[in-house]
Amino acid sequence: MSSMVVGADIAKNVIQLHYVDTETGEVINKAVKRTSFLSFFQNRKPCLVGMEASGGAHHWARQLSLLGHQVKLMPGAYVKAFNI
Repeated sequence: MSSMVVGADIAKNVIQLHYVDTETGEVINKAVKRTSFLSFFQNRKPCLVGMEASGGAHHWARQLSLLGHQVKLMPGAYVKAFNI
């Protein structure tokens, strides 16, 4: 398992990704459209993806698991503290 951890904030049409690039140390905050969300993870090494548990998150968790990534779903109360 790679040391890269990705936080995914699922919205209606855009999914916001937050992670630290392991090669450069740069903090990345990237908006990805729903249609290209899985293609973003297809060419990446397996990593840990954290997201708020919801109906849509369970779908994405299954899809990411098929690609070899580990997904952690968190209750909304735990995620709320990080909303800006």
